[in-house]
Amino acid sequence: MLKRIAVTELCLGMYIHKFCGSWVDHSFWKPSFLLKSESELQRILASNLSELWIDTDKGGDTGAAQTGEVSEESDTATQAPEQVEEGLTPPRVSLKEEISQALKLCSRSKAAVVEMFSDLRMGRAVELEGIGGLVEDISNSLLRNSHALISVARLKQSDEYTYMHSVAVCGLMIALARQLGFSAEQVKEAGMAGLLHDVGKLAIPIAILNKPGKLSDTEFDTMRGHPEAGAEMLLGSRHFSARVLDVCLHHHEKYDGSGYPHRLAGEQISLFARMGAVCDVYDAITSDRPYKKGWCPADSIRKMAEWDGHFDKKIFQAFVKCIGIYPVGTLVRLESGRIGVVIEQHDKSLLTPKVKVFFSARSRVPIEQTIVDLAKRAGEDRIISRERVEDWGFKGIDELWSGLEASKTSHFDPK
Repeated sequence: MLKRIAVTELCLGMYIHKFCGSWVDHSFWKPSFLLKSESELQRILASNLSELWIDTDKGGDTGAAQTGEVSEESDTATQAPEQVEEGLTPPRVSLKEEISQALKLCSRSKAAVVEMFSDLRMGRAVELEGIGGLVEDISNSLLRNSHALISVARLKQSDEYTYMHSVAVCGLMIALARQLGFSAEQVKEAGMAGLLHDVGKLAIPIAILNKPGKLSDTEFDTMRGHPEAGAEMLLGSRHFSARVLDVCLHHHEKYDGSGYPHRLAGEQISLFARMGAVCDVYDAITSDRPYKKGWCPADSIRKMAEWDGHFDKKIFQAFVKCIGIYPVGTLVRLESGRIGVVIEQHDKSLLTPKVKVFFSARSRVPIEQTIVDLAKRAGEDRIISRERVEDWGFKGIDELWSGLEASKTSHFDPK
């Protein structure tokens, strides 16, 4: 029997028949499914949905379905593996709690990626078990806190960009895949694709990769060859899935057909490659490079939204839901006249993050550092603008939200 219920009544074990809202309200690609995952339940509760339809013949009913339980009418044969997996899901923690773990993971990940890329460049066999373990560690960090590792990875130095960019895009792909409602196996595959998407840059001369100025036309043509070079490396390894190879080959394609190497357009570009395009660009433009300073996260999101034809709009909307309109590390001004840095996102609203305030824009003097939870200050205070660090001359902004010393965040070498 079909039954319309409030989202707040939803429990594990219910069979979702239909959402009452548009795609942008929930971002699940599958229209109907048995709700077995706690992470999916939390995503629905954090969405803009207020109601949905359940099918009580295929799953639990209100008053019957409880967390961790599934009705006898449901497909118990396919349920057991995911229940076991969900039981191993790490508990969620605050960004502050996860930062130190994310820092250590970034250090280990960088070393692993350096070794893996070296093996691929030399034509040596790469152990899939090792790559899978690294992707799983990154995935678990994101389950504990969805912003810590992604934010820490953004702090890489320009001389470690190639390797840490791969780690960052891996994390972004995992987060985006979860936002889109992918299965656990697809999430892992998305992470592996992110980790390996830029392996072709090993074939590009270091002088071109690290050139501090604008590339010449000849140098740019050489650089544009890295997707095909990478796909050839992965194909020669014979271990990687077609989706992973496709992201490596097509993450520079654009939705309007103006990208490279094959000028694919629209849905000619695979879903995974369209995801890879968004994740690759975001990390690239927020990172310091030999030839430019990285943009702040919020400015990057705003500018990407203005690039008509570059990205699949639905994928980009889902990506924004992952990292927020004001991602961690964004400098903002509040209506109260205080300036602060975003330190954590709110589960149910992209506009009301937690902000650590430290400066008065009106009197232009430092103030006592306090954390303002805008979700609890509705009608009292709000973000009115993004601010540029350069305009104020602030130092140590990254240390404000991360709580880590600059020497630790810049080289991923925790003591």
